[in-house]
Amino acid sequence: MSVLDNKKISFIGGGNMAQALISGLIGCGIQPNLITVADPNLSVREQLAAKGLNTVDPTADANAAVIDADIVVLAVKPQVMKAVIGAFADALSSQLVISVAAGLSTELLSNMLNGYRNIVRAMPNTPAMIQMGATGLYGTDNISAEQKQLATAVMEASGLVMWVEDEAHMHAVTAVSGSAPAYMFYFIESMVDKGIALGLDTEQASALALQTMIGAAKMAMDSEDAPAELRRKVTSPNGTTQAAIESMQANDIGRQIGEAMQACYDRSQALSEEMSK
Repeated sequence: MSVLDNKKISFIGGGNMAQALISGLIGCGIQPNLITVADPNLSVREQLAAKGLNTVDPTADANAAVIDADIVVLAVKPQVMKAVIGAFADALSSQLVISVAAGLSTELLSNMLNGYRNIVRAMPNTPAMIQMGATGLYGTDNISAEQKQLATAVMEASGLVMWVEDEAHMHAVTAVSGSAPAYMFYFIESMVDKGIALGLDTEQASALALQTMIGAAKMAMDSEDAPAELRRKVTSPNGTTQAAIESMQANDIGRQIGEAMQACYDRSQALSEEMSK
């Protein structure tokens, strides 16, 4: 039995992230008729209704999606959040609110919701679209143990979940996982380009690079050894791998990765400050 059994879940916004989370929930056994999506786009509503979900036009009745819900997931762009959620703020009573919008603090969301405090902030990443995501969560002091379980269950439907105790750490989550799929794509892109330059065709270089990335990640997840130890074990003295690693070390690739993540962290902080003005 899941903590989500018979819980009514409403999504405000029916875009890619919302649909990724919905797919995960249905895949975990949640009945589509327990899920409601509020989206002003008729084609989005028709597409979701065809899958058995309830749909609401928020421009006609903003309260309809949230008034009977147990969980409300805010999945609209940060720039329009205030206008969208302000329309139904008075309909909130005891619902758990989960926001997946980047840059919006729980304090700012609470202000948009007229002081409502049952809020969890989530930072998912794009692999959630294939139920392989990694999500950081932070909840206000108002969140009960039961609501924390509910938030965990909603986000676990699309991958790994980790809670942080300090909301400021959500910027670190952004740097380590939220934006990080792009780092991986960039690394793969570079491997493929060099593989082609070395004589492989595009299909060969892509397949080998992608499978290697998947295999290395899986190996690191399943092993009791830290990544540094795994690297040491596959680096034979005077071998080909050692030559590659020494080149990376000579070019200070570790420092460059750290600087890139710091830039991500700093931009996340700046965005939050901009949103708070």
